[in-house]
Amino acid sequence: MSQVHVGAHPGRIEVITGPMFSGKSEELIRRLKRAQIAKLRVICFKPDLDARYHRTAIASHSSQTLEAITVANVEALKAELFPVIDQIEVIGVDETQFFDASLLPLSLELVHLGKRVILAGLDTTFAGEPFPPVPDLMAVSDEVTKLSAVCMQCGAPAIHTQRLGSNQSLVLVGAAGLYEARCRRCFRPYVDEQGAKQLELPTGADQVPPSP
Repeated sequence: MSQVHVGAHPGRIEVITGPMFSGKSEELIRRLKRAQIAKLRVICFKPDLDARYHRTAIASHSSQTLEAITVANVEALKAELFPVIDQIEVIGVDETQFFDASLLPLSLELVHLGKRVILAGLDTTFAGEPFPPVPDLMAVSDEVTKLSAVCMQCGAPAIHTQRLGSNQSLVLVGAAGLYEARCRRCFRPYVDEQGAKQLELPTGADQVPPSP
């Protein structure tokens, strides 16, 4: 492993959040591509739960893509990142809601090393509750960009992700047909008969991708 040096200047954490269909991945790709144009060395990661559009790239709903390393969890991300950390200046992570809470101390460690960390992910679940670790990352970030989508019921600005159907699993990867963007007025959080609003996300080695 390369020797890791503390950065001469502090890094920064940027969080891009909002509901589905609000352009989070598109904004992440835009920032990373601008960093590449500025001759900065960039690396990007995505969870292996998300293979909706491209297995080895982050992809927006508008079909923009950027090469990314697919990892199972934060430990796997660290295993890929730290051997090359001295060669990297900007780190991007997409779909951060699919990673566990250890993404927070890792992000702070990277800032201490002088890195720019850009994280994109949902801030609330389909039940309208905070979706960890994104809210905690927002609390320690230098900059938060909260995007809105267009409500697919009335056309108003949308800040919620509406789950369509009755599946109660917190992690259900999908896009059009499974979810809609909704405004506050049109949002109907799903609550099952027992009142459970969300399930816990598996962490670490317990976090496994869905069966093909």
